[in-house]
Amino acid sequence: MRMDQLGIIRQPVADDLLRYKQLFDETLTHKDDYLGHALSYVRMRQGKMMRPLLVLLVAKEVGDIRVESLRAAVTLELLHTASLVHDDVVDESGERRGQASVNSVFGNKVAVLVGDYLLSKSLHLSALTGSIGCVDIIAQLGGTLSEGEVFQLANIRNEISTEEAYYRIIHNKTAVLFSACAELGALSAGADEEFVKHAKKFGEIVGMCFQIRDDIFDYYDDAAAIGKPTGNDMLEGKLTLPAIYALEHTDDPEIHALATSIKKGTASREDIQRMVEFTKQSGGIDYAIQTMEKFHDEALEHLFVFKKEEIRQALERYLDFVIGRNS
Repeated sequence: MRMDQLGIIRQPVADDLLRYKQLFDETLTHKDDYLGHALSYVRMRQGKMMRPLLVLLVAKEVGDIRVESLRAAVTLELLHTASLVHDDVVDESGERRGQASVNSVFGNKVAVLVGDYLLSKSLHLSALTGSIGCVDIIAQLGGTLSEGEVFQLANIRNEISTEEAYYRIIHNKTAVLFSACAELGALSAGADEEFVKHAKKFGEIVGMCFQIRDDIFDYYDDAAAIGKPTGNDMLEGKLTLPAIYALEHTDDPEIHALATSIKKGTASREDIQRMVEFTKQSGGIDYAIQTMEKFHDEALEHLFVFKKEEIRQALERYLDFVIGRNS
């Protein structure tokens, strides 16, 4: 049923998504057997196309989808894919969304080089848009995504996790990417400054919701559907919004000691499961959902610039899908 909903959201740009997919596949094709094989593996693992979909929906509001918008969508997805490939190496992750990661199939050396290749192709596609503004956004975005990952690694070492630090991390890891999708969708279609501002803010809020929902998945058991086992973030020393809320509302020294051991990487699976259950019982999941609902209402305030009812409704459904998705 969720995929049916996604199909409805895609409807206004269904043909344009096919054009996007063709360009994406062409970009990830190489005549060298080994590199071509690795790129083919990356190409086959493309998911729901949430980011390209946002680019194209925003661009469609302004007018017909031009090749510049398609290239913007591809360059953003290439940059995102490169960051995931590199993240899996850093995290020593063997899986990505239920499938073997590039590093687990081809080794770390090849994975790093494939990630570098994707970054290069991303910059090339951004240059082909003919917009120095697009190149600038992509270049800055790459730096911000890296900053987010570095700050997250540094934050793991801090004894106390705060909401402020959490929001900074998810803003720089995820929200800026969705923000750039909406911004480049608007800019590539020739939108005015006012429209770009609101589209960009809508994308940013969507990205915040996307990451909060992703973090909530860590407290549930369906690893096959979600792509990671319960407590995987905690296993890596990460305490996300639900756990942060729970910790801020308890004086139990044992629980705080448990949180410290998680951040130090010394907690057992049993310890992590205990923290997961404590977080649920303390209202951490409910708080995270309420936070997404507040973001939802804020995001809707920026859709007044979208005059095409079909596009506005698609973006409203897009936001609802992000908040309510199961994987």
